[in-house]
Amino acid sequence: MRRAVYQWQKQKRLAALLMSRRWAAQPKQTGKETHPLLNELRMTPIGVIETPFHEPAGTPVQPSRANGARGKVRLDPRFWPGVQVLEGFERVWLIYWLHQQPGFSLVVNPFLDQKPRGVFATRAPARPAPIGISAVRLIGFEDGVLEVADVDMIDGTPLLDIKPYVPEFDSYPASKAGWFDQSDSQSRLADGRFGVSAPTRS
Repeated sequence: MRRAVYQWQKQKRLAALLMSRRWAAQPKQTGKETHPLLNELRMTPIGVIETPFHEPAGTPVQPSRANGARGKVRLDPRFWPGVQVLEGFERVWLIYWLHQQPGFSLVVNPFLDQKPRGVFATRAPARPAPIGISAVRLIGFEDGVLEVADVDMIDGTPLLDIKPYVPEFDSYPASKAGWFDQSDSQSRLADGRFGVSAPTRS
């Protein structure tokens, strides 16, 4: 009886989601498995990133050009157990929300180039889904706070996830890098071109 009630409630919730148009079914394709298409995504930050940078102009364009700039990652106490044994990694990926980015453009002039480029061929912050990633250096961890270096994001940035940086998985130094291979820009700092209050990416 309980199982039947649970299944009925589950079907009722799914129907409500479909009716609210938060989910939309994909067209049926013969011979292929179909899944709901996510139209709206909700995420809960796991913490906040503190840095010395309060506006785009003057913020490093990438961790490799941040000159060791220090920052702190303050985790929500609920997620403290998730960083066990993380101290064994020299670097970690921070995945975060570019919360102050005012809008997006599909064609941008990236910081390290003078020509218009498709936004998905750049690290520009003016993205339809404004998610940033940075491979920062892990200095230490104590009482829910990660001490990190080589930060390149604005103070107060919401943190979505942390992943360990593993050279075997994450480093392909011989890979082609498109237009960047021809770029000779030595710029280290952003100039605020993507909005008055926009976080920065290169």
